[in-house]
Amino acid sequence: MTADAFDLYGTRATEAAPIRLHAGALTAELVNGNLRTIRHGSTEVLRAMAYVVRDGDWGTYEPALADLAIDQRDDGFRVSYAASCVGPNGSSLVFRTTIEGFADGNLSFDVTALPDSDFETNRCGFCILHPIAGLAGNPVTVEHTDGNVVDTRLPDLIDPWQPLKDLRAITHEVRPGVVAECRMEGDTFEMEDQRNWSDASYKTYVRPLALPWPYVLPAGEPMRQTIRLRIAGEAKTPAATADCAPVRIELGEAGPRLPDIGVIIYPEDVEASLANLPDLAGLGPQQLLLHFDPTRGHGIEALRAHARLATALRAATTLESVVACSGDLDAELSDVADMVRGAGLRLDAIAVSPSVDRQSTPPGSAWPACPPLEDVYAAARRAFPDIRLGGGMFSYFTELNRKRVPAGLLDFVTHCTCPLVHAADDLSVMQSLEALPFITRSSRAIFGAKPYRIGPSTIAMRQNPYGGATKDNAQGQRIAMANRDPRHNGQFAAAWTIGYAARVAPAGLEMLTLSSFAGPFGLLAASGEPAAEGSPRPLFQAIKGLCDLAGLAHVSSRTSDETRVAALAGRSGSGETIVWLANLTGDDVQVDASALGQGHLVMSPYAIARIG
Repeated sequence: MTADAFDLYGTRATEAAPIRLHAGALTAELVNGNLRTIRHGSTEVLRAMAYVVRDGDWGTYEPALADLAIDQRDDGFRVSYAASCVGPNGSSLVFRTTIEGFADGNLSFDVTALPDSDFETNRCGFCILHPIAGLAGNPVTVEHTDGNVVDTRLPDLIDPWQPLKDLRAITHEVRPGVVAECRMEGDTFEMEDQRNWSDASYKTYVRPLALPWPYVLPAGEPMRQTIRLRIAGEAKTPAATADCAPVRIELGEAGPRLPDIGVIIYPEDVEASLANLPDLAGLGPQQLLLHFDPTRGHGIEALRAHARLATALRAATTLESVVACSGDLDAELSDVADMVRGAGLRLDAIAVSPSVDRQSTPPGSAWPACPPLEDVYAAARRAFPDIRLGGGMFSYFTELNRKRVPAGLLDFVTHCTCPLVHAADDLSVMQSLEALPFITRSSRAIFGAKPYRIGPSTIAMRQNPYGGATKDNAQGQRIAMANRDPRHNGQFAAAWTIGYAARVAPAGLEMLTLSSFAGPFGLLAASGEPAAEGSPRPLFQAIKGLCDLAGLAHVSSRTSDETRVAALAGRSGSGETIVWLANLTGDDVQVDASALGQGHLVMSPYAIARIG
């Protein structure tokens, strides 16, 4: 990599390079003591095999490793280490690990954990990730803890709950003639469909969610778990291929129009937006999504601020209005309507959602008190009879999939996504793009042709439905559930954004929002950052490109390796075709763009490029 790390990631801190382990056709990458990208030949068998310790807000501990020893032989490998986690009030958990891989296709990952004091956790144990590419909707054989063996399928459309429970082993076909059995010992496991959170995996994890959490690991009581992977079959093993062949771009037929592009505006960011109005006007968003939350003190002054911006910029406006649902719904929403009129705020639409629906209700938990959504929407319609009404979830697709709104009462449905719910490394964040077509297809299966909006979806998490709060990240690290993410300031975010838009384009969205204009989720550098305050972040160019494409006919496009390069194309009424490409990797990538009349290109890490 020749590019400056800060330009790419918004931080000079780089991730440690994975240690490649190999045993015959079996390969894996060792990252922070866990395994990822476990392959047999060129086929990814498991996306990850990791021992994970979660805190009371579902945040993930970063264990400190010690005594790491790696023995790599011609016919196999052995890894051992000790690790420790320090919890609140000085509580600690120490675990010892052994990982062994063999050329016959067997792999074991064994951990014994020992709390030296009572240790509170939401989860402590293994997570195994099966990839979705090539597996979604496909057959698997499941062995339950009672020994019963069942043939079933992994879900194709995203399952809102756990598709598989009470697990001891899962077997799937790697390729014709080769199968992989993943056997889990030491506790009861179950599977959730992580595509709900835009993770590109099915996750099998320890301790059923129906059991109470957080729970306490008693001091001095050891806990051992072991995962065993066995790959067997007679088929010839194809050689692993290097990612060096040029990525080919192909275009297909024109389809639905590309969506309006919105930017979300928070009341506290209005003044910065007005101070940089020429940049906002030059960006050209079709929509302003104006956030309003009475439960956090927003009132008529917040709406007056929004009104100043809506008056200064020619764009459609939607009020994202949190509903407290603390009393009479008609009185509450009529009060909002009166404040909107009093503020002089021009609105084209309003989206409403109960405040409690921003908090997730996991399996086995009691649903919080909330008025029927039919009543919420009816009150909103009475308060705002002359504009479009939307609803859904201001959190993530997970919550919308689990609490499916009565869309027949709405003019559009909306939800967000966030790639930092479970992991924050560069590869996992970029791989989250793979799950987006499953999210949009599942939404269409639920809500049909109802106008459909997504966003605001950003790398950083604006709210945490799974804990008390998002994680503060003043040091600019790669942290799951963080309210700021350094990559938002780098070229990484630009590539992720083009990739996101490319993945959801076939769904025919009405509106897509992937940033705010100012603030930590915004397009301009903030005070205290190395870049000059108010200067455009690399993300600005990506959002500007999407704004320019809005309303054009989406031209189907594919690349020969969608894990490396994304392509998004639009065609105007005059027949002009514009294509945006994004390198989704941290390496230079050769691109065969001859189908676009461009010959061969070399795209630098996380670069985006416009053709046409």
